[in-house]
Amino acid sequence: MPLTIGGGIKTIKDVEDRLRAGADKVTINTEAYNSPQLISDCAKIFGSQCIVVSIDAKKIKPETWEVFVDFGKKSTGIAPENWAKKMEDLGAGEIILTSVRHEGLMKGCDLKIPEQVSSKLKIPVLSHGGVGKKEDVLKLINNTNISGILIAGFFH
Repeated sequence: MPLTIGGGIKTIKDVEDRLRAGADKVTINTEAYNSPQLISDCAKIFGSQCIVVSIDAKKIKPETWEVFVDFGKKSTGIAPENWAKKMEDLGAGEIILTSVRHEGLMKGCDLKIPEQVSSKLKIPVLSHGGVGKKEDVLKLINNTNISGILIAGFFH
């Protein structure tokens, strides 16, 4: 099983250090927004297969989602599907899409935003946030094109 490490990655050296320490992939969130060129540079150096962009998405009004950075504190004004496509175009090999308002609650997942994002991309999209029972997993599998699901609290 591939190991993906994230958190505080801001430079090519940070990526290199995590890969040398045993990670198969690295995930980048806020720095992808602050410095999109980092995604392109890292994909060229290390290969797209190990560059994962994590996207924190919040529903800000009905039918409107937005990307947030800095631990969900800073609004970017960008739609998640547009940001994900830009990251794919820059060389990201995978997207982790977190529904911020569902994450950690274990009360079910949003189905719309994972489908909206995954339908625009050729790279894998992993959905994160809300799984509280096996039926939530089945709903995601049966109603979206996502490639995987991140599940944490459910297993605890």
